Amino acid sequence: MERKICGLLKSLDYIPTNKIARAGNLVTTGLKLGGNYLKYYGEKALKVDGSRERLDEENAKDIYNSLKTLKGSALKVAQMLSMEKNLLPRAYVDQFSLAQFSVPPLSWPLVKKMIRKYLGANPESVFDTFAAQSKNAASIGQVHQATKDGKKLAVKIQYPGVADSISSDLSIVKPIALRMFNLKGQDTDKYFKEVENKLLEETDYELELKQSQWIADQCKSIPYLKFPTYYPEYSSEKILTMDWMEGLHISEYVSTQPQDQEMNHRLGQTLWDFYMFQIHHLKKVHADPHPGNFLIDQTFHLIALDFGCVKAIPDEFYIPYFELADLDIDNNPERFRNILYDLEILRSDDSQEETVYLSDLFGRLIKVLTLPFTQKEFDFGDPVFWSEINALSETLSSDQQLRKMNGNRGSKHFIYINRTFFGLYSLLNDLNAKVNTEAFKKYF
Repeated sequence: MERKICGLLKSLDYIPTNKIARAGNLVTTGLKLGGNYLKYYGEKALKVDGSRERLDEENAKDIYNSLKTLKGSALKVAQMLSMEKNLLPRAYVDQFSLAQFSVPPLSWPLVKKMIRKYLGANPESVFDTFAAQSKNAASIGQVHQATKDGKKLAVKIQYPGVADSISSDLSIVKPIALRMFNLKGQDTDKYFKEVENKLLEETDYELELKQSQWIADQCKSIPYLKFPTYYPEYSSEKILTMDWMEGLHISEYVSTQPQDQEMNHRLGQTLWDFYMFQIHHLKKVHADPHPGNFLIDQTFHLIALDFGCVKAIPDEFYIPYFELADLDIDNNPERFRNILYDLEILRSDDSQEETVYLSDLFGRLIKVLTLPFTQKEFDFGDPVFWSEINALSETLSSDQQLRKMNGNRGSKHFIYINRTFFGLYSLLNDLNAKVNTEAFKKYF
């Protein structure tokens, strides 16, 4: 099996890093979107079939083309949105999903400059061989293949200026997010600060190296699970070197390989055990479960990559959040409501009508999301389960009563924990996997 490469995309000699330059890039994109809308309204007036779909496709392509040259947190946001299949029109999901694999790489002169700056010498001096063409280019860094002492290595190089541009990128994105998610008031800052802190952590490759080694050591007893070995002597705050791992990303495996359903069940079980062990035993979790962060090798082992985004789960969130999985909500309404206050879903200034409405809505949401925990064996390929998730997603994104309320609902910890669960469920659905939901406990 071969990993997907970034192909013959034009390389970048420069990435805009200051706020004015990055905002200017988005202004230019805005002008393109305005032209797309003028074209759409003209076609709509003429009743041209498919005009709305073409508008979405053209807008999505223009936005993605802008973000991929900015890289960094701007592109990371697109990557995150590509996982929210029910939040955006299909054209946007398809375009933004390219952020997982296919973006322009840095030019060779810029790569050499980074290696010299952070490892102290040119690539050919540090390594025995070093491929000038990157194999993968994504939102925060790109990967080159190298060799040293007979070992095949993956050398991840962070794009210049990524960490410095995170705050300015989020300030550019913030007005859009406030409108999209109906956020209001001063306390919206806690959500943006949570995202900013995690993005900054992802730019610290020394932290990622420590997290990768620690989680790999803690999870070594889980069968059919592999991790690369990491090499601190060839790493720094902007360079991360590890074993080169052969395999297909989960999405590639599902779309290109003949499916052995028993193997898919085994892969799904490994994925489930890996995540439940982290959440319930380590209280820290790999919070970026998109297809690009997992490989499947020729022996059907699951390879876990990229531990830049690791979310610690504090007890004040863990305890009430997972109590909901065991709680009979219908027969314990008072306890359920108290948990909603603990998780900041309900607020002391809510009206009686708002309290009843939010309790009912969140109750329905919890019953669906915690369904896998209520059964010893769960089929993530069950179309009924996914239709219920889709229906709730549609309600959350379009319900007019909800949009009239203050949208600042929920602990800041929901952002990455919910992202983790939705990403995990989506991967398990891709594999059409059945899992034993309690098997992970034997690895404690």
